[in-house]
Amino acid sequence: MHLDVQDLRNFYYRSTLGRAAQKAVRDQVKQFWPEAKGQTVAGFGFAVPLLRPYLGQARRVIGLMPAPQGVMPWPPGRPNVSALVEDTLWPLDTGIVDKLVLMHGLETSETPSILLDECYRVLGPGGRALFIVPNRAGLWSRSDATPFGYGRPYSSGQLEQQLKEHGFITERQVSALYQPPSSKRFWLKTGPMWERIGTRTPIVMAGGVILIEATKQIPAPRRPGLAQAVKRPLRVLDGLGQPVPKPVGG
Repeated sequence: MHLDVQDLRNFYYRSTLGRAAQKAVRDQVKQFWPEAKGQTVAGFGFAVPLLRPYLGQARRVIGLMPAPQGVMPWPPGRPNVSALVEDTLWPLDTGIVDKLVLMHGLETSETPSILLDECYRVLGPGGRALFIVPNRAGLWSRSDATPFGYGRPYSSGQLEQQLKEHGFITERQVSALYQPPSSKRFWLKTGPMWERIGTRTPIVMAGGVILIEATKQIPAPRRPGLAQAVKRPLRVLDGLGQPVPKPVGG
């Protein structure tokens, strides 16, 4: 179940821990994508804190917020680019997105399989998607004091497999949020140090979130489902005799 947009806004914009988490994750996003000149950048869930670096350079920035979560205007002081959407029906043309970010979207969706199909649909040729989910081995997924403590946490292998089943090819992955999910001054003050240590020695420390960058497999893999079932219609009349025309004048 999606979190409430007010709770997400309060965490990321009004709490010290949330602002620290926002910076740590956004720094990793910028490592993946330093620029997006002339491109269409979209985010789903509550990804808008990560999209700000692209506002001044991208051709278009779109913040898609799921209906169960609610929507807020964003960015402050600028024309609004956020929209309320259904998980499985985005008001975007097929293949229009160059860069797509999901945060607090996949792990809280009640229909993750259909959501991933929608991600595949809107992503254009050569486009890239960045999936950000709670790490089941990290401390953040075990604490309900942050948004990463809700929904289904993943291991990197689980997320890779799910993406593969929906036509995505994993290109690279990292972790972030190595500092404990604590608002105590010591942990907040030393947060940047823990991020540096964790990034250099990920085997020793488990980050709070997993970030996987993926591209589209073309053509998409065929998966059993409605489309396949329609091609094999039920032959409910098999075994019954075929109607025979009655002879004229009989």
